[in-house]
Amino acid sequence: MEDSLHFRVAGREDIPDLLRLYSQLDDHPDPPLDASSADDIWDVVESYPDYQIHLAESGGRVVGTFSLLVVATLSHRGIPSALVEAVVVDADRRGEGIGGAMMRRALDIARTKGCYKLALSSGSRRSDAHRFYDNLGFERHGVSFLARLEETDA
Repeated sequence: MEDSLHFRVAGREDIPDLLRLYSQLDDHPDPPLDASSADDIWDVVESYPDYQIHLAESGGRVVGTFSLLVVATLSHRGIPSALVEAVVVDADRRGEGIGGAMMRRALDIARTKGCYKLALSSGSRRSDAHRFYDNLGFERHGVSFLARLEETDA
């Protein structure tokens, strides 16, 4: 499967595919973001200095995505770290190795950027995702904490 995958950085024109994939996140009880709001948010995404949304394509179709943020830091002797977010493989393509290829791609990018670690978090009930990351050699480290913030009408 990996040989037929192509990776690229997403652009504004990919918003419909991204919204389609994000609607498949199993921990997303909210309705999907509308295209107009997503287009407005895209301007903010593009303003981050080292944040990119990556796409995996196969057969001319977007089949997966992950977001990667490289974080500059004054700790760890100034060596940056990387954070992966919003990892999704199209539901009808799961189990084909796409997710593993995407995570290897994320690790390669983080190494190229000189990061000392690549971190991600996964919901405590997502046992399939935990097995997936365990099988890729990710180490369970520490405890993740979350403060739910009130939604605003902004």
